[in-house]
Amino acid sequence: MISLFVMLNQLTPSCCRGAVVKRCFLSFLLSVFVLLAAVPVVAQDSIRDNVPTQTIPDTLLFKIQKAQSVITEIKAANKRGYGVARVRAGLADVKTNIAPVTADINAQNKAIDAKTLSNYSLLLNDALDKLSNWRTTLSKTNNDLQSRLDRVVALSNDSLLTVAGNDTTDRKLYADQLSGLRVQLQEAGTRTSAQLDTVSRLLADVSGTYLNISALQTNINERVQKSNENAFQRESPYIWDAPASLSASSVQEVLTSSYQGQNKILKYFFASSWDNRFLLILLSIGFFVWVFTNFKKANNPALSEKLGELQYENIRPIPIVASLIVLLNLTPLFEPNSPSLYIELTQFLLLVALTVHLWKRFSKEDLRMWLLNVALYVLLVITNTLVGDSLIMRLWLIVLNVGFIYIGVAFFKRLQRRHISDRIIRPVIRLYLVLQLLAIVLNVFGRISLAQTFAITAVVGLVQITGLGVFIEIVLEALDLQIKISTSSAGIFSRVNVEHTRRSFKKGLAFVAVALWLLVFFINLGIADGIFNFIYQILIRPRSFGSISFTLSNLLSFSVIVYLASLLQKNIGLLFGESQLPAANGEIDQVSSVLALIRLVIIVAGVFLAVAASGISIDKLTVVLGALSVGIGLGMQNIVSNFVSGIILVFEKPFRIGDYVELADKKGRIRDIGIRSSKMITSQGSEVIIPNGDLLSNRLVNWTSSDTYLKTEFTLKVSADTDLQAIKEIIRKETSEIDGAIKTMPPDVVVTAIGPDNVELKVVVWISSIYSEASVKSQLLQNLLSDFKEANIKLV
Repeated sequence: MISLFVMLNQLTPSCCRGAVVKRCFLSFLLSVFVLLAAVPVVAQDSIRDNVPTQTIPDTLLFKIQKAQSVITEIKAANKRGYGVARVRAGLADVKTNIAPVTADINAQNKAIDAKTLSNYSLLLNDALDKLSNWRTTLSKTNNDLQSRLDRVVALSNDSLLTVAGNDTTDRKLYADQLSGLRVQLQEAGTRTSAQLDTVSRLLADVSGTYLNISALQTNINERVQKSNENAFQRESPYIWDAPASLSASSVQEVLTSSYQGQNKILKYFFASSWDNRFLLILLSIGFFVWVFTNFKKANNPALSEKLGELQYENIRPIPIVASLIVLLNLTPLFEPNSPSLYIELTQFLLLVALTVHLWKRFSKEDLRMWLLNVALYVLLVITNTLVGDSLIMRLWLIVLNVGFIYIGVAFFKRLQRRHISDRIIRPVIRLYLVLQLLAIVLNVFGRISLAQTFAITAVVGLVQITGLGVFIEIVLEALDLQIKISTSSAGIFSRVNVEHTRRSFKKGLAFVAVALWLLVFFINLGIADGIFNFIYQILIRPRSFGSISFTLSNLLSFSVIVYLASLLQKNIGLLFGESQLPAANGEIDQVSSVLALIRLVIIVAGVFLAVAASGISIDKLTVVLGALSVGIGLGMQNIVSNFVSGIILVFEKPFRIGDYVELADKKGRIRDIGIRSSKMITSQGSEVIIPNGDLLSNRLVNWTSSDTYLKTEFTLKVSADTDLQAIKEIIRKETSEIDGAIKTMPPDVVVTAIGPDNVELKVVVWISSIYSEASVKSQLLQNLLSDFKEANIKLV
C-alpha cells in the first residue's frame, strides 16, 4: 500500500501538490477500500467455478426411502407367501382325481352309462372351476412379481444410488448405507426372480392341466349328447357277433378304472353335500329320540295302566333299525343330485336293514327268496362295472335279468303291503318286469349301457317300494304310540279326532312315498335333471293375461300360502287347549278370546303374503278393489256376498260334498258347492239351490262332519224294582259289539223321570255316521229286547 502511494506521488504533477495532495489522498483511500471489498466476491466466484456441483440431500434421501420401501414390500410378500404350495398341492389332488376318470373314459370296449358320464362331468366342472381360480390368482401373482422385479432392476441401475471412489459430493457421506442398500436390492432381485420362475412354471402347469381337462370334458359332453341322440341305437355288436374271449387283464383294468372313477365321484359328492347329510342324520336322530322317549314314558306306572300292553311289529323301545330304515328311505329327498352309485349303495344298506327288520316276519320260502334277491342285487352292481362287448359278460347279465324276473313274479307279489295300496304296488311290479325284459332285448341288440340302466332301475325301484311300505308302517306305529300317550295324559291328541288324524297322516306319508320313489326312479334313469329343468322352466316362464304378467310358480306359491294359512288358523286352537271333540262329561272348554284375534291375524298375514308371492302389483290390486267397490255400490251386494261366501266355504270347509246338513227347515245331502250357490238333495229326492250367503249367515248343522261324533237317543221305561246297574251293563255290552257305534265312547244312561211303579231312562249312543243312525238304533233295540228277556227285565 505504501509503494502504491509512492508510485502515485511520483506520477502526480507538481501542480497538484500542495492543496490538492490532501484531496487526492482521500480519493485514493476510498478506491483502496472499494478494491478490498471486491476481492472476496471474486475469490468466492472463482472457487465455485473450480469445485464440482454438489447433490441435493433431499433427492438422495427420497431415492433411498423408495428403494427401502421396495425391499420391505418384497420381504413382506415373501413372508406371506404366494400360495404356491397350496396351489401345487391342490393341482396334485386334481390330477389324482382326474386320472381314474381319464382312464375310465379312455378304456377300450367300455360302455359308460349316461348317469356316470354326468357324474364325471360334475367332477370335471369342479376341477375346471378350481383351475380357473388358480390360473387367475397365479397370473395376478406373476404380474406383481414382474412389476417388483422391474422396480428392483430400475433401482439397481440408478446412478444416484452409486458412489464412486473419487466422488467428492454429499453422496460420499451415505456410501456405507448405499452399499448395503445395493446388496439388499441384489438379494431381493434374486429372490423375486426365483419366485417369478416358480410361479411361471406352476402357471404353465395349471394352464396345461386346464386344457387337458377341458378336452376331457368336451369328450364327455359329446358322449352324453350322442347317448341322448342315439338312445336306442346300437353301441356294441349284436350278441351273436360279440367276441367270446374275455381276458383277465382287461377285466382287472376295467374294474380298477371303474372303481377308482366312482370312488372319486363319491368323495367329491361327500365333500360337497355334507350339510344336507348332516340335516338328514339330525332328523333320524330326532326320530330315534322321539320313539325312545315315548316308550320310556309308556313305562311310567301312571300311564302304563291306562295304555295297557303295547304290541308293535315295527318299532322297539330302542328303535335302532327303524331309525336306520327311516334315514335310508329319506336319503333321496335330502340328496336329490346324488350319483347313481350312491343310490345303489343306500339301497343295498336298505336291503340289509330290511333283512334284519323282517327276518322274523318272513316265512322260510319268503326269506330264501329275499336273500336270493340281495345276492342278485350285489352281483348286478358288480356286473354293471364289467359289462362290455364280451359275449360271456353279456350272457351273464341276461341270466341276472331272468333271475330278477323270477323273483318279481314269485316273491314280491306276496310282500306285506298294508299301507301301500295295490294301485301303487301293481304298476310298480309291472314296470319292474317291463324294464327287465327291455334290458334283455337291449342287451341282445347291442345297447348295453341302456340295458344296465334299465336293470338297476327296476331292481332299485322294487326294493325301494318295499322299503317305503315298511317306512310308512314304522312312522304310523310311532304316531300311534304318540297318540296313545297324548290321549292318556290329556295332551293335544286328546282334543282331536284320532281316526281322522291317522287317515290324514297315512295319506301324507303315501304322498311322500310316491314322491320319493319317483325321485329315485328318475335319478337311476339319468333323467332327473332334465325333468327338473323342464318343470322349472314351465314354472318360471312369464305369462300374461291382459295387462297382468305372472308365472305358474307365483300361482303355486299363492295357493300353497293360502292353504297353509287356512289350515293353520283352523287348527291353531289346539295349541291353546281348544278341542275339536264334544266333551264327554258335558263341560265346555273355556278358550281365551285372544284366539279369535290370532286367527284373524293369521288370515290377514296369509293373504298379504300370498299376494306378495303371486307377484301382483299393489297398484293393479288397488284398481281391482276400486272397481269392485263401485260394482258393490251399484247394486251387486248380494252377488258379491254369495261369491265371497263361496270362497270362504271352499277354504274354511264347514261341510263337504256328500255331508248331511240341516239348514232352517231343510235337511239333505250336499250335492255341489258352487261359486255363487250350492245344491242340496233332500230325503224326498228334491234338489234345493241355496245361496252361499245363506249357508254362512244362517244356523247350519252338519251331521256328518269328520271332526266330530254323532249321537242317537232313545227312551226306555222299566219297572221301579229293576236293577239299573244291570241295565247299564247290558246296554254297554251291546253297544260295544254293534257295528256303527263308537267303541271308544261308552253310551250314557241317564234317569230322566221316576213314577210310582216305573223309571224312565234316556240312552245316548255315539255313532260314526248319520246314515247309519236308523240301522244302529234298530239293531241295538232288537238286541236289548232279547237281552232284557233273558235277564227278566220288564219294560213298561
